[in-house]
Amino acid sequence: MIIPVVLAGGVGTRLWPVSRQLYPKQFTSLSTDSPRDVPEAVPETLFQSTLSRLEGVHDLGAPIVVCNEEHRFLTAQQLQEMGIAGASIVLEPMGRNTAPAVAIAALQAMQMTPDAILLVLPADHAIRDIDALCKAIESGATLAAIGRLVTFGIVANAPETGYGYILRGTAEGAEAYSVQRFVEKPDLATATAYVESGSYYWNSGMFMFTAERFLAELTEHAPDIMNACRLAFAGIQPDVDFMRLPRDLFAACRSESIDYAVMEKTHDAVVVPLDAQWNDLGAWNSLWETAAKDASLNVLSGDVFCEDVKGSYIRAESRLVAAVGVEDLIIIETADAMLVSARDRVQDVKRIVQQLEKAGRTESVNHVLVYRPWGSYESLAIGKGYQVKHIVVKPGASLSLQLHHHRAEHWIVVKGSATVTCDERVFTLEANESTFIPRGSKHRLQNQTSETVELIEVQTGDYLGEDDIVRFDDIYGRAPATPH
Repeated sequence: MIIPVVLAGGVGTRLWPVSRQLYPKQFTSLSTDSPRDVPEAVPETLFQSTLSRLEGVHDLGAPIVVCNEEHRFLTAQQLQEMGIAGASIVLEPMGRNTAPAVAIAALQAMQMTPDAILLVLPADHAIRDIDALCKAIESGATLAAIGRLVTFGIVANAPETGYGYILRGTAEGAEAYSVQRFVEKPDLATATAYVESGSYYWNSGMFMFTAERFLAELTEHAPDIMNACRLAFAGIQPDVDFMRLPRDLFAACRSESIDYAVMEKTHDAVVVPLDAQWNDLGAWNSLWETAAKDASLNVLSGDVFCEDVKGSYIRAESRLVAAVGVEDLIIIETADAMLVSARDRVQDVKRIVQQLEKAGRTESVNHVLVYRPWGSYESLAIGKGYQVKHIVVKPGASLSLQLHHHRAEHWIVVKGSATVTCDERVFTLEANESTFIPRGSKHRLQNQTSETVELIEVQTGDYLGEDDIVRFDDIYGRAPATPH
């Protein structure tokens, strides 16, 4: 059996402002189709595409997903949307790179199916030739079954300086080669020589091996990581639909990649060439490179009008964007932020994110539209002493029973039928009805119907932060002092 191990713990700072700390790129759709073009369609997220493209793989088991604990509900919801049951969702309290993440997944796989082959996949790549991918996976599975540690090398079509490279050695049958060495990201001249030689591949970060073999290699080459992961896995705690690693034990593990910890040291690494229109979507220029372009080499998404614009990627998410007389730009508009960058400088977008973090700006963390396990809320207006939100509650969902010390709330239902608890009262609000929640009152909002509930919430008070909450009961198992 092949068990996909999806690594979904990244943040994707170079794809800000679409990718943010609490809603990173792997859980978004980066399609260039405008919602106006396909109003009935819901594009797959990168995470969902990572799993859906495996449908042609034989003997495929339920996936193991390793993600940050902050993204647990996004992960569960998107698996549910795909109809995937039986997945193991392992929560990392902090990132420790790929070697510890895969070690934990391998330990979990050993408990489920000891002889399983792991297919390790980052959650944020684009692959267009699915048939080529499935063929490469079949070749990798054959090699992994006899004890080889397989990596997939992308057939390089250009001298990329943003990727690591793999130098192939001798042939291992008709469809693989031994790995002679891994190479760090080169300069342009070196990358050009690599591509011209025909002996180097881009390092995809995708792997196949048996769980047992990987753990044995990790024990040999990085015993400290292996020991730390065994201790953390032994202390793992079930949490609703998730498996939560203990923070203190996992924090003791050093951060290391699979490449450094195992693949560069093992004598049994092999590379399977993969020519499948792959892209790691690491920065906005990758979206420009992979998308269909108009006659002026522009990629336009959303409500965009251009005059004399060339070679640019322009994405509008919430309003009209117009551009005149510019060339080779990246312009990304969201409801609360706009990015303008030279197309050849997008690797530096992460520096803007770092500045936002230092300044304590929430734009590095959240969008104005924030997803919660029960639905979502969107901040419509905020000023001194007030905030207005649009709240959407999914059918059968419920916010926690909670109170606020610093604010009162006015709720106006605009769609559906909401069940409201306010201290000792429990009552129903229909569309066009409202209620007042005083400061310090225990309250809860529930949707006990099969239709979505929408309401406008007006908050008033001397402090409106999301951490002003005391939670008494929560069906999602969240801690008492987290945002509702």
